[in-house]
Amino acid sequence: MADPRPRAALADLRDLRILITNDDGFGAPGVRILERVARRLSDDVWVVAPETEQSGMGHALTVRRPLRPKRAQADDPTRWIVDGTPTDCMIVAVRRLMKDAPPDLVLSGVNRGHNMGEDVTYSGTVAAAMEATLLGLPAIAFSQAYDGPIDWAPTETHLENVVQRLCRAPWPDDVLLNVNFPAGGADAVRGLAATRQGRRVGKVEVLDFEDPKGRDFVWIGDFDDHGAAAPGTDLEAIADGLISVTPIHLDLTHAETLRALRAGI
Repeated sequence: MADPRPRAALADLRDLRILITNDDGFGAPGVRILERVARRLSDDVWVVAPETEQSGMGHALTVRRPLRPKRAQADDPTRWIVDGTPTDCMIVAVRRLMKDAPPDLVLSGVNRGHNMGEDVTYSGTVAAAMEATLLGLPAIAFSQAYDGPIDWAPTETHLENVVQRLCRAPWPDDVLLNVNFPAGGADAVRGLAATRQGRRVGKVEVLDFEDPKGRDFVWIGDFDDHGAAAPGTDLEAIADGLISVTPIHLDLTHAETLRALRAGI
């Protein structure tokens, strides 16, 4: 594993350039929360986010049509809408819109709904942080869990402190941090936990429907059963009312299997 990136400069966020993106779309409430918090931490905040919701797009990249970034407001060069995926937003922001002064920190979210366990492979919110990491930038993804109507209070109350604490901690260049806030309101948050990525017992739902003309169709839904969460996982932390922080490593190589292959082929 690479040596941890020096984080001394991130301890003082006021002078840092922060880039915000998400996968719920430029006008989503979660990105507005993240922007408000970022502006309390820094004097230099940019937002480059998708024009429409891109949930479940994962690390998709638009390569078969042009992209047309546009300013959210004609007189503001720091807030942009991109007609593409979260990954597109990161590349357009860093390689084009901010190429003369790249961001020092990328914050992605706050996603409407958790991104735990297998979610990280589907999530556009996490994928944006992945792309930032691939571009050599420290990145944190944020998601708010909910049961019933979404309550943003845990994020609103604790996000600023979480960002400050994480920016004081070192993590390697090829690692992003995936943060999930539990449901249940601000008072239900019991603390902060460093966790590993969990694995659900259930499978993704496929729901059967019929359209007005009597034609069958299916709709892919959420996971149908979370089952018993393994100790130390993001799933367990959220169930216990803890804010989960999971380091996600971009090197997907399985070291033990690699050693076996080298010895046996």
